[in-house]
Amino acid sequence: MSNKLFVGNLSFDTTENDLQDAFAAHGTVTETNLMMDRVSGRPRGFGFVTMSTPEEAQKAIAALNGAQLGGRALTVNIARPREERPAGGGGGRGPRREYGGGGGRNRY
Repeated sequence: MSNKLFVGNLSFDTTENDLQDAFAAHGTVTETNLMMDRVSGRPRGFGFVTMSTPEEAQKAIAALNGAQLGGRALTVNIARPREERPAGGGGGRGPRREYGGGGGRNRY
């Protein structure tokens, strides 16, 4: 089992220090990572916390999943690796079709 945790439903005011403090009560925190929007620079409302052992990670999940932080109920679970996305930005919807021509009115 992994010791990296996904933490969701974070308030946009939550800092990495807030995460560190909340999780440190349940074991040794080796890393916190708050995900930020690349364009706006604002928090995206989720992050990751790495605990020193899988046992501490499990303890943190038991204690903090559903607990309040910044007025919001946290979602805490084992972080899963990102799924590979197909190249081309198709989003799994099948082949992308290109349509030529412009819009406008039909000509009769």
